[in-house]
Amino acid sequence: MQTSTKNISIIETQFVQLFSEANPLQMDCGEKFSPITVAYETYGELNSAGDNAILVCHALTGNAHAAGYSSDDSKSVGWWNAIIGEGKALDSKKYFVISSNFLGSCYGTTGSSSINLQTGKPYGFSFPQMTVRDMVRVQKSLIDFLGVKKLHTIIGGSLGGMQVLEWSLLYPELVRSIIPIATSAHHSPWCIGLNDLSRQAIYNDPNWRAGNYYDYGQPEKGLSLARQIAMVTYRSDISFQHRFKRERIKTNGNPRTYRFDMTNHFQVENYLRYQGKKLVDRFDANTYLQITRAMDLHDIGFERGAVSDVLAAITMPTLCVGIDSDVLYPVHEQKEIAKHIPHAEYAEITSLYGHDAFLIEHEQISKLIQNFFTLLQ
Repeated sequence: MQTSTKNISIIETQFVQLFSEANPLQMDCGEKFSPITVAYETYGELNSAGDNAILVCHALTGNAHAAGYSSDDSKSVGWWNAIIGEGKALDSKKYFVISSNFLGSCYGTTGSSSINLQTGKPYGFSFPQMTVRDMVRVQKSLIDFLGVKKLHTIIGGSLGGMQVLEWSLLYPELVRSIIPIATSAHHSPWCIGLNDLSRQAIYNDPNWRAGNYYDYGQPEKGLSLARQIAMVTYRSDISFQHRFKRERIKTNGNPRTYRFDMTNHFQVENYLRYQGKKLVDRFDANTYLQITRAMDLHDIGFERGAVSDVLAAITMPTLCVGIDSDVLYPVHEQKEIAKHIPHAEYAEITSLYGHDAFLIEHEQISKLIQNFFTLLQ
């Protein structure tokens, strides 16, 4: 739901309960799961034909609040606010833009931190391990609920891009085009290894308590360290050099350059600790564990065949976007995806910011989207 005050859009996150005991979600892990609450936001209006919708898929610690100001926090601007809205690349005057919080998250959609109706306590680590395909199945149920008959495009970066690729394979008849950004067709050993380090940081925090920490408080140190490990991979060495150099923390206006003790932090250390604390204040540790595992399980070839053959079966127009400084999902992965999809083109963002550039380089992304949409006409 969208209202406007003095030309500032105020977006209200909405909630819907999907699936039932009679019609549960059939999960890849074998579980039959219901009910599922889904948090979502919409921008613009669905046309009478139901075919002007765009689905935006968020990344690991993202949420449904992609654009405008939050109705709960007038200072909270959506993570893709520069991309979504009237006159923007994803024009809410022309399109019905949907951003949903995926299955297993902790921002309103059912996940580890949600209350298990049978026990009255959070699911915790007992929440069934979801996959990217499970996330997409829940999104499909949401767009059915919203009356969408056709998606003009599906777009997302990182884990969002994984959802985009799965949409093209699970429900190709509903998708006119796709824009996967900085993602992969299957998670690489490099990414799996990095995620495992992050998970070990949480597992090794004694306050994790095998996932049963909700009566005691978060495993803060473990989750903070997990985020710090990830943050190093989200940026690039060039961006760290550009922003931090070898500068030290200053106390009382004086840089303590030559004191080699535990309090004499470099600026980059201080930045990483700050990012770790920020995530602890807004995210759930069990959720982090299960989402990263879902990413590691991502493989479009699983039970389908060779990845190259599966990509070749994607028939809709595709824009694959890489980031030249991305060390997490390097450009060769995006080029490989584009190489095998018959009607795909490849475009590259030039940025200092590494993987996170898809959340930062709004002008470049907007131009790529607009050019792609022009070709679709």
